[in-house]
Amino acid sequence: MLFRSNKPQLMNAVSDLLLVAAAAALLVAAVLWSARLPWFPLRDVVVSNELREVRRAEVERSLAGRLRGNFFSINLDNVRKSLEEIPWVRRAEVRRQWPSSLLVNVEEHVPVAFWGQATGQLVNSYGEIFTASMTIEPTAPMPFLYGPPGLSQDMLSYYQKAEAMLKPLGRVPRALNISPRLAVQIRLDDGMVVELGRQQQKAPVRDRLERFVEYYPSVMSAAGRRPTVVDMRYPNGFALRVAVASVNENKGKP
Repeated sequence: MLFRSNKPQLMNAVSDLLLVAAAAALLVAAVLWSARLPWFPLRDVVVSNELREVRRAEVERSLAGRLRGNFFSINLDNVRKSLEEIPWVRRAEVRRQWPSSLLVNVEEHVPVAFWGQATGQLVNSYGEIFTASMTIEPTAPMPFLYGPPGLSQDMLSYYQKAEAMLKPLGRVPRALNISPRLAVQIRLDDGMVVELGRQQQKAPVRDRLERFVEYYPSVMSAAGRRPTVVDMRYPNGFALRVAVASVNENKGKP
């Protein structure tokens, strides 16, 4: 019986693997070495979209000292994080553009409401709270939202639903307040306050607001004058609070 040894083939395979590994190591070393050379300098940072609130000077300040390395070695994640520290930047994307540029896409916050009174905080279209100074006047008056920070997204969603429900009345909610006990209050554009109370399984807040919309004409006629507060927390009715007429208002009346 004839036995053949596979050692030559095995040795050849190992030798080939070692050559491939050595070539790969040399290639990596060459790339790393060339990346450290000033052969591929960064020359431009291009913002690909139009900016509304963010200024070019802010972008330049945020990137000062962060553009270390060349086209290949620069840390894009660090550049992105630096851009996202700008107050009006919600999210940034950074990528290389051959041969010597960085292409930046910036998503700005879109403010839709004020958070609290004179806090400097705003609520964006995602219901997220951010802090920034507005330099451009909004195209329409923005409402005020008051409540626990963890409820900002739910509050924006509820505000938008309330806005749609009140539209047939020609009324616009100017403020939505949710107390620490989660009681809901809405202030309308004419100053009227609607008390809706806390969410209950048998009497949801939405149902109380729907009842207010249904009885709004009756509320206005029953009061004789515009109520300052309409309390919808009662299960089968509502209560009105009307400002007392001043002495000057009553002069000349029989």
